[in-house]
Amino acid sequence: VKKLNPESMQGLEEWQSEVNFLGRLSHPNLVRLLGYCWEDKELLLVYEFMAKGSLENHLFRRGVFQPLSWNLRLKILIGAARGLAFLHNSERKVIYRDFKSSNILLDSNFNAKISDFGLAKNGPIGGDSHVTTRVMGTYGYAAPEYVATGHLYVKSDVYGFGVVLLEMLTGLRALDMNRPSGQHNLVDWTRPHLSERRRLVKVMDSRLQGEYPSKAAFQAAQLALRCLATEPKGRPSMKEVAETLEHIEAVKGKAKANEAKQLPPGPRRQSNSRGAR
Repeated sequence: VKKLNPESMQGLEEWQSEVNFLGRLSHPNLVRLLGYCWEDKELLLVYEFMAKGSLENHLFRRGVFQPLSWNLRLKILIGAARGLAFLHNSERKVIYRDFKSSNILLDSNFNAKISDFGLAKNGPIGGDSHVTTRVMGTYGYAAPEYVATGHLYVKSDVYGFGVVLLEMLTGLRALDMNRPSGQHNLVDWTRPHLSERRRLVKVMDSRLQGEYPSKAAFQAAQLALRCLATEPKGRPSMKEVAETLEHIEAVKGKAKANEAKQLPPGPRRQSNSRGAR
């Protein structure tokens, strides 16, 4: 259950936005809105229960949650990418506007669902490339063109996805003023490391303990670079992002299958014909 502040105009606007969008949109990777209430100065939203909580908690609350494996990280990224792709390709495009790890919720099987549509906007119509709106969202995840001009593109969401992809690779927050000088902003700090395998290893999440396919990690880093392009037109669509991640996952699956084929047969067990009496 989510409670919003009825005294503030922003609280009311966000409540209405959630009801409007989640009331008409349905997809396996969007959280389901089960009900809503506006009564006695209370604004409430009731969502489906998400047993594993937020991605943010799994990535950053060390000591409380087990580190996510590489396979789980890929699974979560693919689910979130499919959710965003659905929004961008719906009959009337929807720009999510606040894509970040705390807004990705996980069910008991670690299926990712995008939640919190309080800042979502209808996308441009006709020949327009963007909508203009006051700058809201979360610093560190917001696309540079949106922060600078208030121009919101469908591909502004792709930038936010790129930041979350970086968080998944590194296990570090998008913005952390406690890190050493020059490392506060994750995108600025890690961007030079993403285009070279040897440098990428230095910023990969140490909690993975090297248990990830280096080729797949490098492909994911290349995808992050594309998502984080300075110009919106230089970024891939979310449909392409989802397909690229699925390809990375499929290659990993094939490699595992090939390894299994190449394993020498183990010693044959002789059955005891007499059996137990």
